[in-house]
Amino acid sequence: MSRRVLVLNGPNLGRLGSREPDVYGATSYAGLVDTCQALGKELGLDVDVRETNDEGEMIRWLHEAADGSIPVVLNPGAFTHYSYAMRDAAAQRTAPLIEVHISNPYTREAFRHTSVVAAVASGTIAGFGIGSYRLALRALAEELGG
Repeated sequence: MSRRVLVLNGPNLGRLGSREPDVYGATSYAGLVDTCQALGKELGLDVDVRETNDEGEMIRWLHEAADGSIPVVLNPGAFTHYSYAMRDAAAQRTAPLIEVHISNPYTREAFRHTSVVAAVASGTIAGFGIGSYRLALRALAEELGG
C-alpha cells in the first residue's frame, strides 16, 4: 500500500530547464515530475506533483494536505521569503512537511536568506539541485516508517 505525498512547487518552477539553468539546472519541469514519481514508486509513495504561480492555489493545496494528513514536499519558490499566508497554511500541517530548494538560498541575494516557512517545516533541504527533492522524498519515506 502506498502513502500519498504532495510535492508542491511555487512560482516559476514550471519553467525549470529554461529558467536560469546556471542556477536551477537543465532538468525540465516534466523531468522533475518524472523523477519524483519514479522515486516515489520505488519508496512506496504515491507522489502527486503540482506547480502554481498563484499564492491562493498554494494555500488551498496546503489546506488539502492538512485536512487529509498528507505529507508534503514544498518548494515555495519566491513565496519562501514573504508569504505569511502560505506560512500560516503550512503551520496547520498534520503530517511531515519538508521545505526544499534547488539552489542554496544562502549563496544568493540577501533577500533569499530568510524563509518564513522554515520555522513550521519538519526540515529544510537546499542546494542539491533536483536532488533536493530526492533527498526530501527519502526523508519522508523514512519518517513515515518506510
